[in-house]
Amino acid sequence: MRSIVLTLLLMSPFALLAQTVLEADGPGNTYELISSVFAPGGDAVENPECIHPQFGRHIAEVWDSVLNQHVFEFYSHVTPDNDRCINTDRQRIEIKTYEPSPNYLKGVVGEIVVYKWKFKIAAGYKPSSSFTHLHQIKAVGGNDGDPIFTLTPRKGSPNKMELIHDNTTKVMIVDLSLFEGVWVECTETVKIGAAGTYSLVIKRVSDGAVVLSYSNGNIMTIRPDNNFLRPKWGIYRSLNSPSDLRDEAVRFAGFRIQEITTGVDGSQVSVPASIVLHQNYPNPFNPVTMIGFTIPKTSLVTLKICSALGQDVATLAHGQMHPGEYSVRFDGSALSSGIYLYQLQTEYSSSVKKMALIK
Repeated sequence: MRSIVLTLLLMSPFALLAQTVLEADGPGNTYELISSVFAPGGDAVENPECIHPQFGRHIAEVWDSVLNQHVFEFYSHVTPDNDRCINTDRQRIEIKTYEPSPNYLKGVVGEIVVYKWKFKIAAGYKPSSSFTHLHQIKAVGGNDGDPIFTLTPRKGSPNKMELIHDNTTKVMIVDLSLFEGVWVECTETVKIGAAGTYSLVIKRVSDGAVVLSYSNGNIMTIRPDNNFLRPKWGIYRSLNSPSDLRDEAVRFAGFRIQEITTGVDGSQVSVPASIVLHQNYPNPFNPVTMIGFTIPKTSLVTLKICSALGQDVATLAHGQMHPGEYSVRFDGSALSSGIYLYQLQTEYSSSVKKMALIK
């Protein structure tokens, strides 16, 4: 067992951000990164590679010069992409939470859940006249075929961006041109119940201008026979009129899921559902580096190193830990040069990131 130095740096559970975060961290192992956050041990990516394997993975991590960070880029091809070789009249490249996801990523009756993300569609984006979903809030269990909320561009004169409730009612429609070629940031807040509340605000990143805003204080946000809500993001579009479409690349960044409860005094209190994981220095490293992490509440914590293929290499920490910020020394002297994953697992959240060992 390699020697480990574990140092408590800060005890401040009230200053920690209580949310689950998914950010691109550079090319490679993209599906694994997404699944590690949205469905540890599961598969959070729905893709068309069964019919289009020669293209490779349909989500990449690319550098965006506007946001000055790596982002996720989703690819959808008019031919031959379809919907997982299940449906050929549509095509899908989406990421999601679902049944295997941890409970802190499932919205249930009585909870308030806040979803945040950024996206950018290209200038001249060509949507279907049927559906071209970029985001869905779907239910699981019972009558769960129709999404509860959908954000979808639609072909028209001019093209529109529509917010749809219960797959039938268009509660907000704006011109799609407001979105083309620019980054926008979305904040969606759902109080879950038969008579719940809902709001979606979308702003341009460049100047904060609001391009879409909708709220409703009494709206169905879950059906009586549904078990929980889950989000989906990506490109899910109809092939009813393929001549209307073109190959598209849509960029996403900054996925955040935050659960909120109501305190005894009526105030809203964040549920401590997030962890923060980062490599302090250096990256690439040779052969020693420091890995930092923050946990917002007491939990059984495991910090381990894995190969790029997910094989365990070393366990750096394992045990019950209190809220705070920690730093761990890792010595990779016995390892070969290459990409490694460092993964933090708690009882309520998990995170995994990449680092490079260069000798």
